[in-house]
This record gives sequence, C-alpha cells and structure tokens, in this order.
Amino acid sequence: MTDQIITIDYGSGGKLTNQLIRSLFLKYFNNPILNKLHDGAVLPPTNHRIAFSTDSYTVSPIFFKGGNIGHLAINGTINDIAMCGAIPKYLSVSLIIEEGTSMQILEQITCSMAEAANKTGIQIVTGDTKVVNKGDVDGIFINTTGIGYIDSGVHIHPGRAQINDAIIINGPIGNHGISILSSRENLQLEESVLSDTAPLADLVQEMLSITKEIHVLRDPTRGGLATALNEIAQSSQVEIEIEEENIPIEETVKDACKILGYDPLYLANEGKLIAFLPEQFAEEVVQKMKTSRYGKQAATIGRVITQGRSEVSLKTDIGGRRIVGMLSGEQLPRIC
Repeated sequence: MTDQIITIDYGSGGKLTNQLIRSLFLKYFNNPILNKLHDGAVLPPTNHRIAFSTDSYTVSPIFFKGGNIGHLAINGTINDIAMCGAIPKYLSVSLIIEEGTSMQILEQITCSMAEAANKTGIQIVTGDTKVVNKGDVDGIFINTTGIGYIDSGVHIHPGRAQINDAIIINGPIGNHGISILSSRENLQLEESVLSDTAPLADLVQEMLSITKEIHVLRDPTRGGLATALNEIAQSSQVEIEIEEENIPIEETVKDACKILGYDPLYLANEGKLIAFLPEQFAEEVVQKMKTSRYGKQAATIGRVITQGRSEVSLKTDIGGRRIVGMLSGEQLPRIC
C-alpha cells in the first residue's frame, strides 16, 4: 500500500479494494470467520436468544478528546446490545470514506476499532467499504451492526420499570457532549473534558451476577439522561423522581454548562447506563459496579414513585421540584 491518500479506486471492488482489505482491515480485525472473506459471515449455531442492533456514526470532528469515530462506532453498538442484557458476540463494520482521506487517519481509526472490539471480546466478522467523491461525506462515516446472546432468566426492556424500582447510573453525565463541543469549537476550558466513550458489556454482566431482576437498561446517548428517563417513563407508564444532589457531574462539565448555557441532563453520553431494578438489590449492585473500571462513580439517583402516569421530575438541591421533559429539537448535531 504505497498511496498515502484514499482514492475512488479503493472503493471500486477491484485490485485496490482487495489490497485495502488484506493489508489494513484483516491486519487489525483478523479472526477465522472474517478471514474466509466470504460474502457474509457464517456464524456458529446457538440456543440463546439473540439481541441485534445497528447504528451509524457521523460524529464531527472524527477525532475528539477521549476518542475517535472508530472507537465510538464499536462501543456504541456494543452498548446497544449490552442494554438488552446480552453478551456481544459479532459485529459488522461498513465504512463510507471521502476521497482524499489520509491513509494514516484510516489506519488510526481502524486500529482503534480493533482495540475497542478486543476489550469486549466481540469479533468483527463482515463488512463493506465505499469511497465517495470529495464533499459527498465529511471525512468518514461508519455503520456497525451487532449480535449478542441473552442468557436465560434475563428479561430487560423499556416497558418493565415498576413502582419502587431504584434508578442507578454508573458515573458522571455530560462528558461526551462537552468534549465534542470543545473539540468542534476549539474551546479553551480550564481543564480538558474527555469523552466517556466506553464499552459497558462487562459492567452489565457484573450487575446481572448480583441479580437478573434488572427491569430496564438504557444508555443515555443523544438527548441525555432526561430524554432517556422520559422514554422509559412513557414505555412503562410510570412516574419517575430523580434527585439532583445524587446525579454525578464533573465540576468541569458543570462550569462549561454554565458558560455555554447547556443543561447537563440533556447532554450526550457514550459510556453511561441507567438501570431500573428492585430497591432491595440497589445497594449491592452499586457496590459491585464500583469495583468495575466503568462503574467507579455509580450512584442511585432516583426511583419510580407511581404507575399509570408517565412523567419525570427532579428534586433540586434547594428542595424544589421541577418537571423534566424530553429534549426538543437537536441540541448539538452530529454528536455520535
């Protein structure tokens, strides 16, 4: 691979496409299923229930503090599968690359995708590459689709929140949103805010090792914590109350929100989850989460207070109460 720039020919399906697959993608994504270079991946049979999810990533800029689009594309789909209570097993990766993209950048992104997949043990088993004319996309877009297996006894979905469920979060909110904003606008914050992009599958399995009575899991990405809670309240027809003083937020994120006029409840996250589960298991699950790399700041932030009415309210630090609605419109486009 002598060229330093991706040209249209790399997406032609011919010699250069084959060269790109063998010298770059197989180098990093190497596994027995992908190495067959079949038209599709032939997966081993299973007796498990299957979770299946897909997402596309168009984040701008493609490199940001704490990660890049490749890292984000793998973690995002891993987390979507994990929120079903599944163990992620297989991924497809489809890339749409703008002509003129540096080969070095593509290799850096590919390498970070492999690293993110290896952390969770998920295999990239099939994929596709297209190269489009300059200006038709902004750098690189990535679609990832994933499959995971659900163990028996696990029944997690957004309509299962129940009265007296505790609501747990694994750490501080808003970091990804502020990281993207500061990278995009070249903001000079006193301290850098790193994206929280991370794979949460192992954390979910640790939580399930305490109890399989987890009713709902959700990663509060676009629309943030507030929107995710409202979606669950609607699906389960429950009233949710959260407590401001218990919601972890880093001081740098709070300061940035004050300056920029953002509410951290609506900022995007890429390494956070919220869980609804019976109150009697909450403390043990939180303590288990705190032993995990991605759950060290886990906290109980609220509970389900009534059924039959979908609403989310916030008890403020000063003892007030306000209704927290769903995000209206796009607060910050191309966040993931």
